[in-house]
Amino acid sequence: MPCAVWAGRWADRRPDVVPYWLYLLECEDGSFYAGIALDVEQRFIRHVLGRGARYTRAHTPLRVLAARCYASKGEALKAEYALKQLARRDKLGFFA
Repeated sequence: MPCAVWAGRWADRRPDVVPYWLYLLECEDGSFYAGIALDVEQRFIRHVLGRGARYTRAHTPLRVLAARCYASKGEALKAEYALKQLARRDKLGFFA
């Protein structure tokens, strides 16, 4: 189910819980950066403009490689930690 549809259904039941996105960026030097956000597009723009994380100020992002929606910030943070524990070759597969 698309996150927007799913998020709408979730909001009907729990208006106090907002869905978060886990995203993976590819940077100019070929490195990956993972983070969480309420709005991936807006967060990507902030990274490109140098107003995001310290890492992306030094490693300019090229594109969003993948993103996945989670029911809460806590779930997204747990998923981000799990993603960051993986080897580079396995990170894209995390989103499959």
